[in-house]
Amino acid sequence: MVEVSPTADPPVCRVMDYGKFLYDKAKKERKSRAATRTEVKEIRMRPKTGEHDVAFKIRDARRFLQGGNKVKVRVRFRGREIHYPEIAVSLLERVAAELADVSTIEKKAYMEGRSMLVILAPAVQK
Repeated sequence: MVEVSPTADPPVCRVMDYGKFLYDKAKKERKSRAATRTEVKEIRMRPKTGEHDVAFKIRDARRFLQGGNKVKVRVRFRGREIHYPEIAVSLLERVAAELADVSTIEKKAYMEGRSMLVILAPAVQK
């Protein structure tokens, strides 16, 4: 006899295999934990990316954030572009500002090799 719902009035009990009950309970917990896993999508740009292309990238990032995924916005440097990181910082700040209504900045702009990136997380819905 297995007590299925102890909080109910009266408590619910069933006659069943206790090992099977524990297995099914663990399986449900694993499935619910896997459903809450967020994916990290990446948007790549360059310091010389055109305005129209940046608008497309922002639109895609907005779609990812509304879908519940985190977004990593990366500005990759080539050649001598790395000597002007302020261009990338301004581009990343602009992207973060335009997505402020659907996201929060999880990690501010930082250098990683020859690229600078910022990580945006979906905003908490009220």
